[in-house]
Amino acid sequence: MDHYKVLGLHKTASKEEIKAAFKKLAFQFHPDKHSQSPKSVKDNATLQFKQVSEAYEVLMDDRKRADYNYRWRAGAGRQSAGGNSGNYYYSQYSYGHGRSGSGYEYKTRSNGGGGGGGFASKFEVVIRILTAKSSLLNLGFAAAILGVMIVVDTSGESLWKMQNSGQY
Repeated sequence: MDHYKVLGLHKTASKEEIKAAFKKLAFQFHPDKHSQSPKSVKDNATLQFKQVSEAYEVLMDDRKRADYNYRWRAGAGRQSAGGNSGNYYYSQYSYGHGRSGSGYEYKTRSNGGGGGGGFASKFEVVIRILTAKSSLLNLGFAAAILGVMIVVDTSGESLWKMQNSGQY
């Protein structure tokens, strides 16, 4: 599902444009508005509302949007193994319809979505781990300790040479 297409927007849309499109479509498809409609109309409106809500949640959050854009570009045109032409590579995230707390839940599927599990997805996991703040801090700390060890070793060797200049 193309989140931009769901909201009727271009990929360069601003947050204000996303918010305006969401408000318009959410009002149009809100389940409460269709509570007295026939079951098929109500079910279609509920599905549309879920898609609009999912698109809004992804596109309004900078990290989720960047991840979505990256995944969409990486998998554009790929079809799922089942042959669904509308089900592209980006299917990692699922959203609940009901509110819980302050907003819709952002959950990652445990099976990793449609990524497969090949080299590219494993490489991506390694990159995500290495670029996490805690990993960068740990890496910086390890580099500092290694640097101190090298300096101490080098200075210790120099000190020994100075003390034992004429002896072997």
